[in-house]
Amino acid sequence: MGALLAGCSSNGSKPDVVLAEDISIERSRVIAVLDKLHDSAAKAALTDYMRCYAPDAIFLGTDATERWNMTEFSLFCKHHFVERGVGWKYTAIGGRRFVHVAQEGKSAWFDEALWNEKYGECRGTGVMRKTLDGWQIVQYNLTMPVPNALAEKVSQLTRELKPAGERP
Repeated sequence: MGALLAGCSSNGSKPDVVLAEDISIERSRVIAVLDKLHDSAAKAALTDYMRCYAPDAIFLGTDATERWNMTEFSLFCKHHFVERGVGWKYTAIGGRRFVHVAQEGKSAWFDEALWNEKYGECRGTGVMRKTLDGWQIVQYNLTMPVPNALAEKVSQLTRELKPAGERP
């Protein structure tokens, strides 16, 4: 018999109980969505790409100004995928994708190291929820990790781009 994972229920009555095998299956499904996300982006397949996101999702890009709801992000992607015919390729770096499914089996979070020819090593992090249509991303954050040895220099360059009136 499989291992059980127990947690508190939201209504305070009996605990939610999920089999560890079920959590493992859900983890595989989350990974499949991430694989589909990256594959669709590389193929500039807008419809398949956008289906990976929940309608109320938020995408945080590498630039500090890039915080998009799905209407805004879809327009951005359409410009690249459809109008320009160009997608983007981010490849998961083996052994550096971590997925955690909550014990109730309805939410998950992840972080993954990615490789992009233009930007080098990047990191994708996010949150997903299980819906009637399967797992969907509700928040995705794409970043470019900065080595500590370069952090001060990068920080200085970033500050120089920001006018003094826009700083806190």
